[in-house]
Amino acid sequence: MAFEIDPVKYGVLWQKVEDYERKFDSMERKIDNMDADLKKLVGMAERSRGGFWVGMTIVAGISTVFGWAIHLFGDR
Repeated sequence: MAFEIDPVKYGVLWQKVEDYERKFDSMERKIDNMDADLKKLVGMAERSRGGFWVGMTIVAGISTVFGWAIHLFGDR
């Protein structure tokens, strides 16, 4: 019994493999883009965290001075 390859079935199989390779390449590019976007997002969060703490310090300082002034001048 000789082993024969059906050219039509082989062609269909070859086309499916090429389609899967294209889909895989497309997914790989999308994942790379998502990775780059995620790194940008993390970088933005790191930069904004410092600004958040500076803002909180300023607000705390202002509210302390305002509370002290109310306490000092409120009793009169």
